[in-house]
Amino acid sequence: MSRIHEALKKAAQDKATQPPRVVTADLVEGAAEINRPIGPPEDVMRVPVIDPRFKETRFLNYEELLKRCSHPQWTLDARNSVFVGDDSDRIGAERFRTLRSRLYQIAGTQQLKKLLVTSSIPAEGKTFVASNLAQSIVRQPDRRVLLIDADLRASRLHQSLGAPSGPGLTDYLRGEVDEYAVIQNGLEGNLCFIPGGQPVSNPSELLLRDKMKHLLDAMSEIFDWVILDSPPALPVHDACMLADICDGVLFVVRAGSTDSEIAQRVSAEFRDKNLVGVVLNRVDSADTYNNYYYGYGSEAEAVGAKK
Repeated sequence: MSRIHEALKKAAQDKATQPPRVVTADLVEGAAEINRPIGPPEDVMRVPVIDPRFKETRFLNYEELLKRCSHPQWTLDARNSVFVGDDSDRIGAERFRTLRSRLYQIAGTQQLKKLLVTSSIPAEGKTFVASNLAQSIVRQPDRRVLLIDADLRASRLHQSLGAPSGPGLTDYLRGEVDEYAVIQNGLEGNLCFIPGGQPVSNPSELLLRDKMKHLLDAMSEIFDWVILDSPPALPVHDACMLADICDGVLFVVRAGSTDSEIAQRVSAEFRDKNLVGVVLNRVDSADTYNNYYYGYGSEAEAVGAKK
């Protein structure tokens, strides 16, 4: 992790000595701008509540899932996606394609279908990275992605997609609805989504239930990738618990903001949980196009360093 430390330290020094500059959406393997205004709908879809004693559902195939899942109208906002709008962020989109390619290289050497995206603290860009990575993957022919909002303490992923906030993961884990009721397909293509659902007082206990593992195992049989946006790792233990039932972890760090010691300490906790990559987020595009490097293996790194 020494290269990560050097990159974070340099980014922090640059931020302290230089006047504020406008940051464009970018990714070092993908750095991308985050914390932008969000304004998609907050409405919740109303569906019948089924008997909580229902039996677990096993999907026969992807076509059956699409027929039975919900199909609300999503409204993707260019402020939250580098792939939409007349003035789409070409550099940001290319960085996500690069990140996609690196993950496929890793997946060629090990099992990597269930990917957890997390960070050390809030506001580092994990939700933005998870959403745009999923959008990047489904732009390839016949690639299927399920995006899950597993940040049950502060669900925001539905806002990025302009999608209904429920029913969602909490409703499924409490046994109030089945898988078909919580899975949405709101755009043309093969991107599906499970929102966080209704707020609960016991998110950790819900995530520990066997139903969570059952859901991920069932979905990984149907989708090429299952991407989870989890809570940040430092405040709560949810991300570490979810990492145990995922194939790999993608760790997001915000350049010039996150303390390097905190980032190293928290990311080190995932070394034994298959940390496959680190994304240094919100790096100036002028400093990143030719100035990044990669490492591979069980602890692959993707870090952009300012010079």
